[in-house]
Amino acid sequence: MTTETLARAVRDGIARTLAVIGLASVALIHLLDLPGKFGETPYLAWMYIALIAGCLAVGAALVRRGDPRVWTAAALLPLGALVGYTLTRTVGLPQATGDIGNWTEPLGLASLFVEGALVALCGTMIASAPGSKRFAFSEAVRA
Repeated sequence: MTTETLARAVRDGIARTLAVIGLASVALIHLLDLPGKFGETPYLAWMYIALIAGCLAVGAALVRRGDPRVWTAAALLPLGALVGYTLTRTVGLPQATGDIGNWTEPLGLASLFVEGALVALCGTMIASAPGSKRFAFSEAVRA
């Protein structure tokens, strides 16, 4: 095993571990916010449950392998949650307008931080996957 191969394996293991922790954190944050949602907006509660289940399933898949498709799923779940959070804080959702402008809720800020970090990590891993096409400035200049 070459030094480069070993370094890549260590990086992959660390990134996958961080992503699994991030996905578990997204699931926990939404689990903590779930009880009140059933009374307020049941459809959002079911979306939370789907997000929690998705995070757990994708986290389990990341434990087994670092396939680019799994990394893509690991990026899309928190990205969807970020979009949902932004919608509830800006224009609101049907039957959910009470949080418009409420950007400083502690659980929401924790969610934004974890989801943003997770999307950045996943994007980095997808871009650095073997065989991925990277955009190079020199290629753009030649075009």
